[in-house]
Amino acid sequence: MTNGNTLIHINKEALEFHLTNDSISYVFRVMEKSNQLEHLYFGKKIHHLPSLSYLIEREARPSNNLYEKSQTSSLEHIKQEYPGFGTTDFRQPAFQLHYPEGDKVSHFEYKEYEVLNGKPVLDGLPATYTERKDEAQTLIVKLKDRYSAISLHLYYTVFKDQAVITRSSRFINEGEEDLFLENAMSTSVDLPDSDFEMIHLYGAWARERHVERKALFKGVQSIGTVRGASSHTHNPFFALARPTTTETNGEVYGFSLVYSGNHLGQVEVDTYDVARVTMGIHPYQFRWKLEGNESFQTPEAVMVYSDNGINGMSQTFHQLYRKRLARDPWKEENRPILINNWEATYFDFNEEKILTIAKEAAGLGIELFVLDDGWFGKRDDDSSSLGDWTVDKTKLPNGIKGLSEKVQELGLKFGLWFEPEMVNKDTPLYEEHPDWIIGVPDKNISHGRNQFVLDFSNPDVVDNIFDQMDAILEESKIDYIKWDMNRYISEAFSTALPSDRQGELYHRYILGVYTLYDRLLEKYPHLLIESCAGGGARFDPGMLYYAPQTWTSDDTDAVERLKIQYGTSLVYPLSSIGSHVSAVPNHQVGRLTSMEMRAAVAYFGTFGYELDVTQLSDEDSERMKDHIAFFKENRKLIHSGTFYRLLSPFEGNETAWMVVSEDKKEAIVGYYCALAKPNPAYRRLKLYGLDEDTLYVRQPDDEERYGSDLKHAGLFFSQNEKTREDFWSINGESDFHSKIIKIKAKE
Repeated sequence: MTNGNTLIHINKEALEFHLTNDSISYVFRVMEKSNQLEHLYFGKKIHHLPSLSYLIEREARPSNNLYEKSQTSSLEHIKQEYPGFGTTDFRQPAFQLHYPEGDKVSHFEYKEYEVLNGKPVLDGLPATYTERKDEAQTLIVKLKDRYSAISLHLYYTVFKDQAVITRSSRFINEGEEDLFLENAMSTSVDLPDSDFEMIHLYGAWARERHVERKALFKGVQSIGTVRGASSHTHNPFFALARPTTTETNGEVYGFSLVYSGNHLGQVEVDTYDVARVTMGIHPYQFRWKLEGNESFQTPEAVMVYSDNGINGMSQTFHQLYRKRLARDPWKEENRPILINNWEATYFDFNEEKILTIAKEAAGLGIELFVLDDGWFGKRDDDSSSLGDWTVDKTKLPNGIKGLSEKVQELGLKFGLWFEPEMVNKDTPLYEEHPDWIIGVPDKNISHGRNQFVLDFSNPDVVDNIFDQMDAILEESKIDYIKWDMNRYISEAFSTALPSDRQGELYHRYILGVYTLYDRLLEKYPHLLIESCAGGGARFDPGMLYYAPQTWTSDDTDAVERLKIQYGTSLVYPLSSIGSHVSAVPNHQVGRLTSMEMRAAVAYFGTFGYELDVTQLSDEDSERMKDHIAFFKENRKLIHSGTFYRLLSPFEGNETAWMVVSEDKKEAIVGYYCALAKPNPAYRRLKLYGLDEDTLYVRQPDDEERYGSDLKHAGLFFSQNEKTREDFWSINGESDFHSKIIKIKAKE
């Protein structure tokens, strides 16, 4: 990277660090005397100057001060980069070490820095990446503890073309004395005011990632989980938006953690209105032993700034995660339209039934058949056989090998369901290794869905499950895996870890999951994996590094999916959102919706089916063919275009969104109305992302409109029945209706 294009400016004498591109700036410095790091600025791009000292704020205030005869050395009143405990800062720290003497007072001082072109790989952890060294620059600031042999390396990466800063931390014990790390956040930022509203994604099974937005208050507010997975309850993401910020205008900061386990996202507002943002592994039940010559690497936190509203933030996350988190070959490749047999058969199937469904699906234009739960051991319900990944020959006499070959002869790809992290007690695996489940052997161990969690912190467990999965994959023709996980971790204890390392279990478990993903993809690099966890309990950036799409929710009802997919889109690209058309009455809520409505929602994701195609009417079969043809024609646009949220299901009866091609020559708009209304008001929907000077043709009615018209006047939804004289006109719309509108530049 040439000096003219440098992304990291360093005022060497003052030790001021300025990470910047055309969109953003991030500035911090080394403080005099204490040699600690002071945060100065994060936001819209500012010009670099030989001195950035004008950003320093100091006033004498009542407090404890680091140095005698100094009234301005209190860290309570200084914005910090990575604050520790016990040195005049009374806010919650970003890390905490436990020393042999029992105290927790640290003082990390600046030693040196290093600048790298590109972005280094994180050891054993998923992270964003670069394909060329000129895409980003990375700054490594190296600190040393005044009271121990612990070094701390802070990693900052700024991308050339995106409003993104990534951060992570690495603790290194360069001595021989053991210490314990009891907290290690991935990022900490002290924002200069608290005039923000916190946006986060909360939920439960079947209603994941609902949006909540509330003003910050004095004190601590946080989201997180201690369930062992990123969870249904809180996604590892939150944003801080100005009160006036909308989807299209205003300032917003987004924070996302590339991690799949226990996480914490927190904002602490002090009495001087400084908002301290921290994000990382949840410190509850976390305690990592750092022996001599050992190190600990935190997951990566991704920080996005937008002054173009919440859509602008989301679009930055989408582009980064689609292009530089998801990996080849699937990050750009068309995702196959799949059909999953689960809601069609549940556990009640045999080879003949499966092949009948697959044959009918192939005739409709579907590209991938997925065999879900029930193909292994004696799995006729959810109480048996997890951990015994041998084929049930009473259901599948020709095994997975024979079935996969027959499905592929029909012109379909073949996919298979696994739940690798779980075990039932009626299996040889449990009988031989009862100590391989998570739990205290002499205490009660709870079950969830009749199953227990295998101890993936134990490498022997990971080896066993890999060998079982590999045996199936090696002999069969498998293109896709649905990787499920249907319960959380409770009674966290590993018989494979000593007592002073039990605080490492949750993190080591996730590292074991990542290891299994790595090993499978190393041997089968073209395998497409869709992650799943009781629906959407592990929809997080860490999973997207290995599995470029995630089953968004077990709730497939089209109306409920409007909220779920809307919330998910705050962070995650459409190419990652597993979305299916299922049977009605819906299996989760019992609602009846049209096939058009169900498809219109599912288009804005990976698209597939979860029903028995052999039971469809001729009319519905023809509709399916049309829907499949439409998605095939438009999936590149849907998955690689720029996504805009237009109307929120959390704010009213209507939902709308759209996706615009990169060249702005075409777009698809999805509009949905939950409940019909009598004598409705006229409606106009303003569109975004189009070129204002381009003449577009609206399909299917061939209306010609300029991009400026569509943005400022909007789409008109009235029937405009100018020739009708009947007073009681009926527009034909019922409950749960939708419109899909295609817009193309006129040739």
